Amino acid sequence: MLETPRDRAVDGPAGPSAQAESATDPDAAATLALQQAIIRAQAGLLARQERSLAAAGTWLWSCRLDDGALDWSGGVHDLFGIPRGAALHRPRILEFYEPASRRLLESIRRRAIAGHASFRLDAEIRTACGRPRWIRIRAAVETEGGRPARLFGTKQDVTEEIARLAELSRRADRDPLTGLANRHAFEAQFDAGSSGAGPDPLGALILIDLDGFKPVNDLHGHIAGDQCIRRSAARLAAICRDAALVARIGGDEFAVLLRAPVDLRALAECGRRIVAALSRPIPYRGQMVRIGASVGIALEVKTGIATGGSRTRLFERADAALYAAKDAGGNAVRIAVGSG
Repeated sequence: MLETPRDRAVDGPAGPSAQAESATDPDAAATLALQQAIIRAQAGLLARQERSLAAAGTWLWSCRLDDGALDWSGGVHDLFGIPRGAALHRPRILEFYEPASRRLLESIRRRAIAGHASFRLDAEIRTACGRPRWIRIRAAVETEGGRPARLFGTKQDVTEEIARLAELSRRADRDPLTGLANRHAFEAQFDAGSSGAGPDPLGALILIDLDGFKPVNDLHGHIAGDQCIRRSAARLAAICRDAALVARIGGDEFAVLLRAPVDLRALAECGRRIVAALSRPIPYRGQMVRIGASVGIALEVKTGIATGGSRTRLFERADAALYAAKDAGGNAVRIAVGSG
């Protein structure tokens, strides 16, 4: 009997019967089952990792470097106030960042890509509805063939953490009795302003010492003394609301830092207003308590700016002017000028 092509197709080694045997091969089936189990396990692990990150307010993101294409998990959309599934365009996303954070992000990002390095950055954004928010960006560089190909990492909402840290910092720099800046904050800003390191060059320093405070404290007690300190601080802050800093630097001593430029006549008027305000009676338990204030002011006469090595001399001149006001009987203003 002759063998036909059809017979060869049915019975040959490459025919359907051979494929059926391969499909039912126990080893192949076991391999396929193992691969499927591994895929399921990996998918489950990734899902658990993403749920764990989400529970911590952290979500995944990536960005291709060739075309800037973004891939976000749903939580990142929520961070920015963008509908999930919406198209993502990196230039548009950058507009959500506050200018300072945007500049810093771009600078750090460029360095990380160039050095194949990772980075972390806390950045301030405005959501799509204008709500301020702080996010923590963690990123690493993925390479292909030795070249940077992708950034990937996490984004986390740290708004509450940043607010807590800011409040702790504020409390550390605040006098608990008056709410004014404390001596530590005063010295830090005085150093920065007089050295030119701060954003506001220092133009003048005002020192204030309360007159007659000790007798009030001795006669009426510390509660009355605290009341005098609080009222005096509030009045001083109201007069000097445009100052760079108003601080309590001692028991009954205050300091005011003024930005440059300053005007001598305006300074003298400010000093007189301080004396008048702090000399007004203070109510305490149905009676009026009277104290006063001596004021010493120092400024730079040539440029209106205290810079460089003039910091110590500026304080010394203000302190000397303060004691001159004290020696004049108190409730007085004295001004010292110099060239630094």
